[in-house]
Amino acid sequence: QVHLAESGGGLVQAGASLGLSCVSSGRPFNYVAGWFREAPGKNREFVAAITEHGGLTWYGNSVNGRFTISRDDAKNIMYLQMNDLGPEDTAIYKCADDLQRTGTVWYVTGFGSWGQGTQVTVSS
Repeated sequence: QVHLAESGGGLVQAGASLGLSCVSSGRPFNYVAGWFREAPGKNREFVAAITEHGGLTWYGNSVNGRFTISRDDAKNIMYLQMNDLGPEDTAIYKCADDLQRTGTVWYVTGFGSWGQGTQVTVSS
């Protein structure tokens, strides 16, 4: 049974940095893995995705240039380094795998898994 578990969330001030981790237990990450975030009153937002061994990466427009996704397939861990955080980044961050894209829309396929999420709160 696959289990994805995030860690590293917390409360920080605007301008700070924070790193998130996602560990996959039960099996390695399926193909493309990534991060989404959910903020109150907003639709789920794609944050970043990465292929196996980190060959390719993609970022949402709102985080491009500030966030960096990476993964260590030997350890089944994925990371999200977040820099220059602002209040607009406040959300529950969830990792997932087996992502695909249709046009500009990213989604998790039926073969993918989700983590429970970790809260990131940025104060102004």
